[in-house]
Amino acid sequence: MNPQNLQRGVHLTFYCHSRARHDGVLLSEWLLEQAKQRGIGGGSVFRAIAGFGRHGVLHEEQFFELADDLPVKIEFLLRDDQAATLLQLVRDAGVDATYARWPADFEMLGRH
Repeated sequence: MNPQNLQRGVHLTFYCHSRARHDGVLLSEWLLEQAKQRGIGGGSVFRAIAGFGRHGVLHEEQFFELADDLPVKIEFLLRDDQAATLLQLVRDAGVDATYARWPADFEMLGRH
């Protein structure tokens, strides 16, 4: 890492189920769109092959048949102010999700 380009910020991850919706839109898509509208540089959605949440229901991918509501995580690398803005938006919207946040050092590589 080039210390001159190193950014200190937040790794923010939301956890929900793949079919979770907010305002009629998949929650993962809603979160990405909200971040994009606020100029956040990117986010990613990852689907788990198995997992359970606070209700204790196990969801898992089967060999021939995929479970229809697998856990997903939506991740962002953000400045502190961006994370605060996104979290406040999610709170104000009454979104049903869990999140984790921790400090992150990151750098943009290549041309941007």
